[in-house]
Amino acid sequence: MTEESLTPVAAPDARGRVAELHAIRDEIGRGPSEKATAAQHAKGKLTARERIELLLDEGSFQEVEGLRRHRATGFGLEAKRPYTDGVITGWGTVHGRTVFVYAHDFRIFGGALGEAHAQKIHKIMDMAIAAGAPLVSLNDGAGARIQEGVSALAGYGGIFQRNTKASGVIPQISVMLGPCAGGAAYSPALTDFVFMVRETSQMFITGPDVVKAVTGEEITQNGLGGADVHAETSGVAHFAYDDEESCLEEVRFLLSLLPSNNRENPPAAETEDPADRSGDALLDLVPADGNRPYDMRAVIEELVDDGEFLEVHERWATNIICALGRLGGQVVGIVANQPQSLAGVLDIHASEKAARFVQLCDAFNIPIVTLLDVPGFLPGVDQEHGGIIRHGAKLLYAYCNATVPRISVVLRKAYGGAYIVMDSQTIGADLTYAWPTNEIAVMGAEGAANVIFRRQIAAAEDPEATRARLVKEYKTELMHPYYAAERGLVHDVIDPAETRAVLIQSLAMLRSKHADLPARKHGNPPQ
Repeated sequence: MTEESLTPVAAPDARGRVAELHAIRDEIGRGPSEKATAAQHAKGKLTARERIELLLDEGSFQEVEGLRRHRATGFGLEAKRPYTDGVITGWGTVHGRTVFVYAHDFRIFGGALGEAHAQKIHKIMDMAIAAGAPLVSLNDGAGARIQEGVSALAGYGGIFQRNTKASGVIPQISVMLGPCAGGAAYSPALTDFVFMVRETSQMFITGPDVVKAVTGEEITQNGLGGADVHAETSGVAHFAYDDEESCLEEVRFLLSLLPSNNRENPPAAETEDPADRSGDALLDLVPADGNRPYDMRAVIEELVDDGEFLEVHERWATNIICALGRLGGQVVGIVANQPQSLAGVLDIHASEKAARFVQLCDAFNIPIVTLLDVPGFLPGVDQEHGGIIRHGAKLLYAYCNATVPRISVVLRKAYGGAYIVMDSQTIGADLTYAWPTNEIAVMGAEGAANVIFRRQIAAAEDPEATRARLVKEYKTELMHPYYAAERGLVHDVIDPAETRAVLIQSLAMLRSKHADLPARKHGNPPQ
C-alpha cells in the first residue's frame, strides 16, 4: 500500500469485485511499503499489526474501518491518501474475553493524528464503552498532523472526553511504544494504566529542544521522558519493560486480572493452591523486632495463590506496595507498607500511589486487602511544605469512599494517623485482624514515654534507667498485642500461619457485600 494509493476502478462482475476487495485487503495488511516496515524494525520497534497480533488471541482480531482515508487537501495531502489513515482499530479477544484496541501505525504520516484518524479512534472508544469491554491503545505517534491544522488538533479533545467518560466504567490501558509529545500525552494520563518500553518510548509535554530554548537545560529524549524516568521519578508509568514482546505479554496478564467493566466482578481462576495452606514461613519472614526491616513482597508471595502477583508502580514510591493477585482463585488488590524502603512510612508519593490504586479497585469491584507495618507519616519540612496533609487525605478519602470488601491485617507497627488512614476499622474496614507481633498505638513507646514522662525523666538521678523503665511500663499497659482487640478495634488476633486461610474465608463471606453511598453528583476529593 503506497501513500499515493487511489481507489481502484470497480471490476465488471461480482467475482471480479470480490477479487478486487481481497487485493485491497492484502495491500492494507502489508502496509505502506517494505522500506517503511524495515525502517520501523531498524528502530527496534514492531509494526502496528505485529503488536496487535501479540496482544490479542491468535486470529481473533476484527478490524474496523480499515478502508478509511482522509479527505484533507493542501500541502500535498490530496496525493497521499493511504488506507487506515495511520491508525488500526478493531476488537479481538484476550484469554477469550473481548478487548477493543487501536494502534498508531508510525509508517503512515508518522502515526500523526488527523481528522479521519481521530474519528476512527472516537468510534472504537464509543464501541468499547457501549460493549462494556476493555480498551487498549498502542501508542506510537508524532502528535497532531500539522498539515490538517486545527481539525487535527480538535481530534484530541474527543479522545480526552471519551477517556473521562470511560473512567471507572471500562479498564483503559495505554501502551507507549514510541513518541508521545504535547497534548497527546494527556490521553494516557487519563487512563488506568500506562506501560512503557525502554529506549523506544518517550512521553513529555515539551521536548528537549523546547526545554533548551526556554531554560537552557540540555537533556536527551529518554532523560526527559523515557520509560525509567516515568517509572521511577514522575510516577506517570505504572510498568516499564525492555522489549515490546514482554510488555504486551504483561498487558495480557493484567487484563486477566480485571473485569470487563464496572458491572462485573473480576474473572475467577481455578487454583491448586489449598485455601487452608499454612504459612509457617511468615513467622521467620517478619521479625518481631519492629526496628528490623524485611521485604513485604515475600509476605505477599507467601499469601497469594501460587505466589503470583502483579505489582503496580513497582519502582515509584517504593515505601508502599500496590499489587493485584488472587486468593482462593478470586482477584484481590493488595496495599502494603514496605519496611525495606523508608521503614514503610507514608509520604506524599506513597499516599498518592495507594489512593489511586484503592480507587481503581473500588471502581472495578476488586476487594482490598491492606497489610500494615507503618511507623507513621514521614516528618520533614519538604513533606509539610509539599502538602503531606493534602496528599495523605487523598488516601484517607479513597478508603473511606470505597464500598468493595475491605480487610486489613496489622503485622507489626501501626502508629498514629498512618494507622487510621491505612484502612482501620474506624474508617470502614469490614474486618480487621492483627498478628501477635502488632503494636497499635499513637506513637512508638520511646517517643510516647519522652512526651508523657518528660519531667519525671529529667528529674531522675539516672534519666536513662528511668526512661527505660517507663518505656517498658508504657508498652505493658498500652502496647501489648491484645490492647486493641480488648477494645473491639480489631476483630481478632490471629496466628500468622493462618493468615491466608482467614483472608480467603473472610473474602468469601464478604463476596455479596452491598453498600450504598449517599446520593450525590460526586464527591470533592482533596487534590
